[in-house]
Amino acid sequence: MSDRILVVDDEPSIQRTLRINLRARGYDVETVGCGRDALAVLADAPPDLVILDLGLPDLDGVEVLRRLRTRSTIPVIVLSARHQSDDKVEALDEGADDYVTKPFSP
Repeated sequence: MSDRILVVDDEPSIQRTLRINLRARGYDVETVGCGRDALAVLADAPPDLVILDLGLPDLDGVEVLRRLRTRSTIPVIVLSARHQSDDKVEALDEGADDYVTKPFSP
């Protein structure tokens, strides 16, 4: 069985890019476009890794991260267009394992 990755991003082009690139490397990829859907997936079938955007339409990605960290230590890579140091520090302080800024190279 391959490792499962949950991609949480509201941009269909980012979802598609990550899904194609990660599947080509043998990962099972699930994508969702909002924080509430991410929390539902995390509660029902936790993946092996989460790639999380901070700018989601319903819940801020940091809030999703906070809620995730109350019950799990799943590795989380934040993938965000936010370039401010404060945003990076906050995400890392809340338990993100790494922070990658958009645009990025797969």
